[in-house]
Amino acid sequence: MSRRARVATFMALALVVLCGVTAYAVASAVRYHRTHDRPPTVATVTDDAAVDAMSEPRILFRHTGIDERYGRVAVVSLVDPGGARAFTPVSCDRVYATSEVESCLRTERGVVTEYSLTEYDDRWHQLQQVPVPGIPSRTRLSPDGSLVATTTFVSGHSYMQVGFSTATEIRDVDGDSHGDLEKFDLVLLGRHVVPRDRNVWGVTFGPDDNTFYATVGTGGETYLVRGDLRARTLTSVADDVECPSLSPDGTRIAFKQASRRDGRTWWTPAVLDLAHGRRTVLSGETRDVDDQIEWLDRDTVLYGVGREDEPGVSDVWELDTSSDARPRLLIEQAWSPAVVR
Repeated sequence: MSRRARVATFMALALVVLCGVTAYAVASAVRYHRTHDRPPTVATVTDDAAVDAMSEPRILFRHTGIDERYGRVAVVSLVDPGGARAFTPVSCDRVYATSEVESCLRTERGVVTEYSLTEYDDRWHQLQQVPVPGIPSRTRLSPDGSLVATTTFVSGHSYMQVGFSTATEIRDVDGDSHGDLEKFDLVLLGRHVVPRDRNVWGVTFGPDDNTFYATVGTGGETYLVRGDLRARTLTSVADDVECPSLSPDGTRIAFKQASRRDGRTWWTPAVLDLAHGRRTVLSGETRDVDDQIEWLDRDTVLYGVGREDEPGVSDVWELDTSSDARPRLLIEQAWSPAVVR
């Protein structure tokens, strides 16, 4: 075959491949729009009712229905969580809120994918937007809304992957960063240590503007640490605690406890009594719960669980903190709940 014939053959094959790729892309786009242009399949409220919903005790979350409002932040009344939801104009991958401030971690897709933290006031007016270094994972606000914490994955996409790395920082809302928590002095089991493999994730704040808790991973172990923002220290409190969440009365930590099942890491909700060190594993929940737990009230926790048969769709479940309690569906098509009392 002559060089000209070979070039012509190559060009023909390339055209076939290009047409196939283009056809696949077009078909994928059509499928996406057919599903994401659908109206929500859950009950929603009118604009006037939405204003009321934003001001009363409420639960905020990320809407996960495969429809035109996928990813939008939604709100339901705290007294009727299973009722109609109001939608905000904001889309987030992770969201958290107090009565005064909202925190939104978002993936900014484009030619170059970027990630950001945006802080809003209680009327969803933007206070500040700053870049974050990786894939959104966790965000929390201090009770008075003065501090915001973020955790992002900078390598890997889940805790189940070997070699994952996190970046976790605390910022003043509408202000400056206190820096990466990996730079804080670390005290494990009474000893000052400087492990090169440390990771910090899953911040939860105490009632003041200085104390917080988080998870530190190093040497294949995980530890609950108490943080002192002004002293820039992290001090271990317990082991085998991931993604802590401090109870409203400040006496207990809800968290996910890791175990091995079917050859992979599996997480079960648990509660730690800080004063006595007692832990209660909430074994009535038999599914894998990969979430930072939220407290609904002093005896009930919330968390998201993905649907096995509907990729991208998750629901928020409630679970009493007694060891044999069974989970109950609280909000369908929801993720990343935040209780605003």
